[in-house]
Amino acid sequence: MKLLMTSLAFALAALAGASNAATPAASAPAAAPAASAAPADGSCDAQAADKKLAGAAKNSFVKKCMKDAKAGAESACAAQAADKKLAGAAKNSFVKKCVADAAK
Repeated sequence: MKLLMTSLAFALAALAGASNAATPAASAPAAAPAASAAPADGSCDAQAADKKLAGAAKNSFVKKCMKDAKAGAESACAAQAADKKLAGAAKNSFVKKCVADAAK
């Protein structure tokens, strides 16, 4: 089941990439929400609605969108912590708070 959901998510991503490549003018506005560091849950739902996804495909897309957003936020926050020369518990605390703030 997990393999099926993963395969479905990759297939949706490939189809979305192919459809955006076919319409370069439309891809510029669509890239703006995806480029944000951590889109809120509503943003991922809005992207799924724009793609007219429903059911399992929508759930898979939203789950992947949130996972990607969290990963992007974590890397951005880790970079900020490195810029501030934080280490150990201070770094972990900063990154955790930063990711939580980015999700809001």
